[in-house]
Amino acid sequence: MMQHKTVQAMLAMAAALLLAGCAATPPEHFYSLSNGMGVPAPAAAPAGYYIELPAVAVPQQVARYQMVVSTEAGRIDLLEHERWSAMPASEIGQALSLAITGELGTVDVFRTPTTDGAPVYRISTNVQRFESAPGRYALIDAVWSVRLVGSTKVLTCRSVANEQVSGGYDALVAGHRRAVTRIAADISKAVRGLAAGSAPAC
Repeated sequence: MMQHKTVQAMLAMAAALLLAGCAATPPEHFYSLSNGMGVPAPAAAPAGYYIELPAVAVPQQVARYQMVVSTEAGRIDLLEHERWSAMPASEIGQALSLAITGELGTVDVFRTPTTDGAPVYRISTNVQRFESAPGRYALIDAVWSVRLVGSTKVLTCRSVANEQVSGGYDALVAGHRRAVTRIAADISKAVRGLAAGSAPAC
């Protein structure tokens, strides 16, 4: 009888420890770069052209849902409970598309047929660095190109956006949004220049 009570007590204790462990598990947080992007700029008339933004390339080490952050000591941490709502390549691509179309007053027609014969400018983006340092900076280093579909002329440029951020992951994500906005502004300027018939420089 005593042994039976001992087993019951041990089982009860194990169940309590299990419940305590579950209660102590931190919640997962999900973040998006596209929130707040794509507010159209005032325009006197439609742009008269479209853009096409194919999939963005990102470094392999950050191509995951978990946030990858760097510490001042140079250590790289993978955060299981701080996650992107989509893969970083998709997050950056959607945010760039929204910011550029909002800036230019046009539409991203990637994988969408057009029938009005309007020019389409294809934007290719290769992110060289996507660095997250909470309390310090959010950095995006991207090589991008713009080409009128059907033309062989290509403008290739590089944009490096390094935004200082305060502590916390909300501030870090906001810093990356600002970085995306800066890169989108560079790309929009190039598209606008090409559409106007000029030869924009980086």
